[in-house]
Amino acid sequence: MTKKRSILRRALMPKINLFTKKKNTKLGLPPGAFVFTGDKKLEEVHVEVTLYDEDTYEQKSVTLEELPQILSQREKVLWIDVTGLHDVAAMEQIATLFGINRLTMEDILDVDQRPKMEVVEDYLHASVKMIQKPENGGAMDVEQVSFVLKNGVLVTFQEREGDVFSYVRGRLSTSTGSIRKRRADYLLYALLDSIVDSYFVVLESIGQELEALEDAAINQAGDHTLNAIYFQRKQLMAIRRAIYPLREVSGIFQKYGDPHVSKSITPFLQDMHENITQVIEVLDGFRDLSNSVLDLCMNVLSNKMNNIMKVLTVISTIFIPLSFVAGVYGMNFEFMPELHYRYGYFYVLGGMVLSMLIMLGFFRWKKWF
Repeated sequence: MTKKRSILRRALMPKINLFTKKKNTKLGLPPGAFVFTGDKKLEEVHVEVTLYDEDTYEQKSVTLEELPQILSQREKVLWIDVTGLHDVAAMEQIATLFGINRLTMEDILDVDQRPKMEVVEDYLHASVKMIQKPENGGAMDVEQVSFVLKNGVLVTFQEREGDVFSYVRGRLSTSTGSIRKRRADYLLYALLDSIVDSYFVVLESIGQELEALEDAAINQAGDHTLNAIYFQRKQLMAIRRAIYPLREVSGIFQKYGDPHVSKSITPFLQDMHENITQVIEVLDGFRDLSNSVLDLCMNVLSNKMNNIMKVLTVISTIFIPLSFVAGVYGMNFEFMPELHYRYGYFYVLGGMVLSMLIMLGFFRWKKWF
């Protein structure tokens, strides 16, 4: 019960708007212009290099000036993780070093890019959305992660520190499974699969919040609950925008990845495609559930309003004859014989009370309240 109350409290807490419009800084610029469309989240660009083969593993932070020397070690699988996209000059230097064309780099710097995968010249480029939801119930964080696979080198681009690749890094460092025996294309699959797996975690959290909102819709229906439901629907819409294009991404990965992707990882790509399909099915189910919760909340509010109107109607109906009697004897005509009765006032009050009791008994008999 305590856990459910905690989930409900997080679901009802104020949230930020997921769809805040940003100023379009690319308006009027030519194609291939290097413009970062996100917010600056780091002071400087951070580059982390991971070198490994079946027998050795090395991970370290390097500067941009050290990258050319690192690239000369082609006998090992090389993963270069670039964190921080705000430094356009540094991004241009990386693009020149790896031979990434300007249109691809433009897509990498455009953090509102639709998830996609494309084969460009002699490399493979993919951009997907990484979604994380804090355990304390904070606002959902959507971040674009871009991948460039070229000549056995995988380069990843992230806006900020913190990702969902810790499990992959752990497998690399401990040589768990066959990841150290495979090429960089398998590493690309493993990272993409980690992002897809993280969607299940996010959807599980949202599912718990929807269940809590369903209880709140019955027991605590109000403006606060409605706002929380509308926010959950916005979150589901944001997730939908991030996930639905992934079916196209995984399809391109399987069909057009050659020669960058070996045939040996085709079964793994198929498994990832099935996971994406499952995520979409769960998402669709939650969207239907959110609609049901919204309808439930609206029905409960409508029922409460109907009960209030019923009570007000009963009260008004009871006072209609009383108001009529009071109006008649409030006209102050000269010839009204009842005005001279010694006990006329008490007779009228008694008749008014009696009519009220008769009407209350009739309403109770009809089970109107």
